Amino acid sequence: MTNKPELQKFLQEKSSLFWWVKPEEKKNVSLNALVEAILNFGDERDVKRLFDLLGIKTVADIFRQQVSGPRSNYHPRTKNYFELYFKRHAQ
Repeated sequence: MTNKPELQKFLQEKSSLFWWVKPEEKKNVSLNALVEAILNFGDERDVKRLFDLLGIKTVADIFRQQVSGPRSNYHPRTKNYFELYFKRHAQ
């Protein structure tokens, strides 16, 4: 799904958020990594654009799957905020 032109453009614009990925591999970033990076490190415009590109329900589903396990890479405040946000806006 990250092969869509709009997503590729978004990934290119936000490539600095993926500092752990080699430059030549950034175009292959998974949706899971994209959602995690934007929710953790993006600003409100980035989050809105992510919602516009993927849909709030898709982002919420990915987020919930990521935080459902025993370990999560989300900052505690970010995790709490988006748990509350998605509970209200993405049922």
